[in-house]
Amino acid sequence: MENSHCSALLAKHAGLDARLAAENRRPAPNDMLIATLKKQKLKIKEALVQHNLVTSSR
Repeated sequence: MENSHCSALLAKHAGLDARLAAENRRPAPNDMLIATLKKQKLKIKEALVQHNLVTSSR
């Protein structure tokens, strides 16, 4: 269960990364969308770090 959760988070993170890259390639990138995507990526990264802390302390 934990491994599949991590995999899902990593997939979401990669998807957000791709969306960010695509938005940055646009002639007029949407700054609000970029900020939102970056915040989402950060939340996922924090969840992954927290998950690793929890599993490594077992």
